Amino acid sequence: MFTLAQSRTAPKELIDFAKSEIQDVLMNVRSVNYVMLCSTDGFELAHVYKRNGYNNTKLAAVSSSILAMVAAFMNEIHLEGCQSITLDADNGKAILTSIPSPNHPMIIVTLTEKDVLLGQLLYTLKNASNRIIQYQSP
Repeated sequence: MFTLAQSRTAPKELIDFAKSEIQDVLMNVRSVNYVMLCSTDGFELAHVYKRNGYNNTKLAAVSSSILAMVAAFMNEIHLEGCQSITLDADNGKAILTSIPSPNHPMIIVTLTEKDVLLGQLLYTLKNASNRIIQYQSP
């Protein structure tokens, strides 16, 4: 689940592994333009892209703010374990994916074209998240 009470730092090896995972998402799912890994407190850790033009610092901070609002909303409606948030707009999609961890929780922010195969993307992001979680496990 998303949580804000964690540190923005992570070991370089973990960030390198996670960056490899988000690179795979970018390369293996058609219509994905940008993927960023950020800490749950709003700091960019890594990003990969086919199309840029985003302010990484602001995007990471806004993603963290969305996270805080969703966590409060979920608490109010008695849901637990949010794994992803999908924003569907006229000209594309944004997906926030949780990477829960006791030590280094993160968020994957994915920006896509409107025609992305959402099921394929969500499946690929879930697998990437799980691999990053497993990498962190002792």
